Amino acid sequence: MSSTLAQIVEAALLAAGGPLTADEILALFAPEERPERQAVLEAVAALGQSYAGRGIELVEVAGGYRVQVRREIAPWVGRLWEEKPARYSRALLETLALIAYRQPITRGEIEDIRGVAVSTHIIKTLTEREWVRIVGHRDVPGRPALFATTRKFLDYFGLRSLNDLPTLAELRDPEFLGGDLELEEPDQPSLGPVVVSAGRPGEGVQDA
Repeated sequence: MSSTLAQIVEAALLAAGGPLTADEILALFAPEERPERQAVLEAVAALGQSYAGRGIELVEVAGGYRVQVRREIAPWVGRLWEEKPARYSRALLETLALIAYRQPITRGEIEDIRGVAVSTHIIKTLTEREWVRIVGHRDVPGRPALFATTRKFLDYFGLRSLNDLPTLAELRDPEFLGGDLELEEPDQPSLGPVVVSAGRPGEGVQDA
């Protein structure tokens, strides 16, 4: 593996501000200079190993590979920005958990399980963050929308697939989201997982 390839891979992941797949990294090269896919994967693996014991890490999520600040270091790094992390109500956490584990699921089915109505604001928050989306409609009177999680949901929480989902109890824990419980949903955005980039950290997510 050439040192130049390793440098290009590292620089691309740092500058992207979100996950990159092996194909997206390969697309950075002109056809006549494009390395083998295996060489790129080896460069990614070597880069991840080189971050051992450091404040940043390389992780694989649904959208590809990304470089981010380690979760245990994020509270200090997050103080570089004035925005406060979003805080989520228990109702939102329970709704998200049910969609993640029972998908596809309708709003009515969520309400039946929770025993209370699901506010429009909760659905709006989850869809605006692109953590959930409508994937179809139940073939019953009224044809209610079916909700499921997105690739952005997986990327945000550092998951490669739904098989990597934490336990239901962990997903409902506000600490898993990096926020605190409050009675009302906030109107300010969350910093999300701190991702190393050429600019300020973002959420490091891609379109669903």
